[in-house]
Amino acid sequence: MMDKEKLTKLCERIPPFDKRKYDEVMAQWDAIAKPIDGLGDMERLIARIGGIQGRHTPEVSNRTLIVFFADNGITEEGVTQTDSNVTHAVAEAMAKNSSTVCVMAKQAGVKVLPVDIGMKGDPVPGITDRRIREGTGDFLATNAMSQQETYAAIDIGCEMADEAIDAGCDMLLLGEMGIGNTSTATAVSCALLGMDPQDYVGRGAGLSDDMLAHKTQVIREALKRHTYDRNDVIQVLSIFGGFDIAGMTGAVLEAARRRVPVIADGLITLSAILVAQRLCPVIKDLCIPSHRPREAMGRCIMSELCYTALIDAGLALGEGTGAVLLMPLIDVCYRLFTEGARFGGIGIDAYERFDEVER
Repeated sequence: MMDKEKLTKLCERIPPFDKRKYDEVMAQWDAIAKPIDGLGDMERLIARIGGIQGRHTPEVSNRTLIVFFADNGITEEGVTQTDSNVTHAVAEAMAKNSSTVCVMAKQAGVKVLPVDIGMKGDPVPGITDRRIREGTGDFLATNAMSQQETYAAIDIGCEMADEAIDAGCDMLLLGEMGIGNTSTATAVSCALLGMDPQDYVGRGAGLSDDMLAHKTQVIREALKRHTYDRNDVIQVLSIFGGFDIAGMTGAVLEAARRRVPVIADGLITLSAILVAQRLCPVIKDLCIPSHRPREAMGRCIMSELCYTALIDAGLALGEGTGAVLLMPLIDVCYRLFTEGARFGGIGIDAYERFDEVER
């Protein structure tokens, strides 16, 4: 079972980004018969995957999306338009392989692994049951999770990442589903970053102006009511977080230990990466954002981690859909990386790199 000591040891075993392999991939891009940096950020993305994996030829074909399902007690404060029944309904659809992300994943060549880590209601057949309990506490009134539960959720995330990687996963995509989790993600992130929620609370799945103001006030009041040290990451996560965020934190750390890139979705997955980065600073370089979130706090985390997203399309669907959308872009560019004609093969002199553009 995970505890403070085991978590510390896990973080110590995470290898850093391999800049040498990154440079080797970029050199291979420069050998392809095209203008230098012709594919811009896409070339750097493929190279970044190589640097994370420690490979001069990255592997991108075997992708798994882990979707963590959990319910959040903060919904009792009226911060959402719907209740936990929606979480359960989406789980039932995913078990039938008919939810939004399942349909998209079929097209994108992504395996979907749904996990119940803390839903309310009866377990859903077809969803991996790793439930800790039925939803977290209301963090305005009490801690969302005990520290023991937080460690347990991190442990489950590690185990689910291991399961996917042992089955051959080259890239791990993260997703979640749980009504109220934009509130938990925002509260955790505000606490860790020392920020007032006023400018960062978003509308989630859809709130009126009055409901948004209420949600902001609830999060602000909770941040004031609790006593915590923002440098104590597990304490902050336990007070304000959710089983899904804690589970994704474990998945991020374990995937990083095994040199498997993590592809983030939106705000909630980014909040888990922020938690993981606070536990292990090198994590920032071992994860890849899929898109620029619509939620202001998601964009704030992107800035904090110095991330630039390849997709900026106003996405706010969840379930890991943004991460899945990145896969076809990777596939097209990777095909060119592995099969594109080299300068020598078509009788053209290679372009020389004269500038000092950051790569």
